[in-house]
Amino acid sequence: MESKTIWFSILAAIVALGIVVFQYFYKQKAKTKLHWYLAFLRFIGIFGLLLLLINPKFSQKSYTLEQPNLVILADNSVSIAQNSEEFSRVLSSIKASSALKERFNLAEYSFGTDLKFSDSLSFNDNVTNIHKALSSLKEIYAREQTVTLVLSDGNQTVGQDYSYFQPNQENTIYTLVLGDTTKYKDISIGPILTNKYAFLKNKFPLETYVSYQGNSTISTVVSIKLDNKVIHREKITLSDENNLRPIVLQVDASTVGLKDLIVEASPISNERNTVNNKRSSRIEVIDEKTKIALVTDILHPDVGALKKAIESNEQREVIIMPSNIAKESLENIDLFICYQPTSNFKGVFDYIKSINTNSFVITGIQTDYTFLNNLKIGIEIENGYPQQEVFGVLNNAFSKYDISNFQMEDFPPLLSDAGPVLITSPFETMLGTQIKGVDMQEPLFCIFENANTKNAYLLGENIWKWRMQTYRNTGDFTNFDEFIGNLIRFLTSSKNKARLNVEYEKVYEGSSNAIITATYFDEAFIFDPNAKMNIQVTNTTSKESLASPMILKNGYFEADLSNLKSGEYDFTVTVENESKTVSGIFIISEFDMENQFVSSNVQKMENLASKTNGSTYFPSQIEMLEQELLNNDRYVPTEKSTENIVSLIDFRILLAIIVLAFAVEWFIRKYNGLI
Repeated sequence: MESKTIWFSILAAIVALGIVVFQYFYKQKAKTKLHWYLAFLRFIGIFGLLLLLINPKFSQKSYTLEQPNLVILADNSVSIAQNSEEFSRVLSSIKASSALKERFNLAEYSFGTDLKFSDSLSFNDNVTNIHKALSSLKEIYAREQTVTLVLSDGNQTVGQDYSYFQPNQENTIYTLVLGDTTKYKDISIGPILTNKYAFLKNKFPLETYVSYQGNSTISTVVSIKLDNKVIHREKITLSDENNLRPIVLQVDASTVGLKDLIVEASPISNERNTVNNKRSSRIEVIDEKTKIALVTDILHPDVGALKKAIESNEQREVIIMPSNIAKESLENIDLFICYQPTSNFKGVFDYIKSINTNSFVITGIQTDYTFLNNLKIGIEIENGYPQQEVFGVLNNAFSKYDISNFQMEDFPPLLSDAGPVLITSPFETMLGTQIKGVDMQEPLFCIFENANTKNAYLLGENIWKWRMQTYRNTGDFTNFDEFIGNLIRFLTSSKNKARLNVEYEKVYEGSSNAIITATYFDEAFIFDPNAKMNIQVTNTTSKESLASPMILKNGYFEADLSNLKSGEYDFTVTVENESKTVSGIFIISEFDMENQFVSSNVQKMENLASKTNGSTYFPSQIEMLEQELLNNDRYVPTEKSTENIVSLIDFRILLAIIVLAFAVEWFIRKYNGLI
């Protein structure tokens, strides 16, 4: 207890005694035994109140001796399996040392994908993430003096570069390199970067690289195959200084279907590991032409100009059809362009409304505006006006998509007999109307968009003249064709309204990252976490089947297929008590990241140790490592003190004494008629 607190307590006792003397004995003639009792109770109450305000405390200190931690971080990946005997000998030697046990608190962890607390190793992890394991230990031993001993071959297959890891100041890292440290000549193919999908008759990019480890200059032939057909071959030369060669090319998507891509480098002389000379991937070539119906009952140059502009993109097909076409012919149409509609178009508009699809309406001098207004499609156009030339004025504030590159310089006017326009639905003007130099504040070209459909309206004919003027201005039709193409892209795009969505890769390099995820939405398109999702996976060759439930994660369901062998599989994801299903095909390649290295990475292990004043050792130097740990003055026990501060008297007990003293005093005074 502090001396200041003691002096305050003595002062409190003096003050309490002074108050009692003043109240009971000062000028008091009769000093009976009763007064002494009452004075004592008054003193206890007042002194207790003052102590409650002072709250005297005392401290207790305890001392403990903490030993530093020696954390053994053992690599449990497949690449260590061939050195398992050497690994076991090193680990047993460290764990059997009584001197190390006396000086350190020993803890053993293993790592592959994640950090695990374990005293047994299986060497079956398919990936190595040293940086993640070190980061986890950094959090566990954040406030303690720790020596970390990393037992590994130094070959990390996933994660951040561990040679740049920054440990805590009190953490020292030693590394013990396992495996063959001899540097052999080796060629390896990097990951194949390409699209998941490609459109028929288009080109898709393919990028990869060839890396070389060795001191001499070598040559190798790199071949790229598409469905076992060589599409590219080149001879490259690599050396110690020029040890990486990127491979970039454009591949033709000439046929529809799943296509296997293989990049392979021919072996060099005395190459020990040829497994990493080959890499594979897969791409799906699809033929998804957008089918557009251009419905018209008249012959007009606009029809040909629109068809040419739209089909300048090979993924679009325009079908010209009359208004009395049978409904069966409209079933596979993605977008309807109604050119100068009349009452004969009623069947077409009824069909558009029934399937809730998008449309593009172009009016002109042969349009039946009365029919169009009666459709109640959100726009009403007054008729009975004379034919007149109307110019388009580009709206730079148009926000549906980018039209900033569209140039209308010297564009001729369109022909229209439309009167004032009343629009009753939300819209945005793309082109305004100008007549004889006067801005009419009316739309010439406008876009309607609601939750389900998109519609466009052009109130004028002779748009073919715009295409011709584009050619006069630039020497090609690109300006006009891109303008129409962007409009068609906007009108044919739609949000994914599927309630069951599945995401997966066409090719998994090894089974370690073979994961399929799915999301399921209820009828209000709100994610349903209570849904029961199941997946069935079947090997297409052996017909072996595996069915399992999908696990709910943070906003999605997941199926971990890391236990599958290499091969081709088809799968089906289903929802219990629902008819929703999604199927697909994927391949697990024989690629094994752990077999991509021919020797241990001594350089990175040395870099990791040197950052913390540690050292790198080899299995033959295990005794030297033990002596370093035992003789290093940095690793000594640390004395720590713990100070426990408690109140001298529990305030609840003190409060009870105060209340009791004042209560007893009052009852005695009341009983004896002193109040």
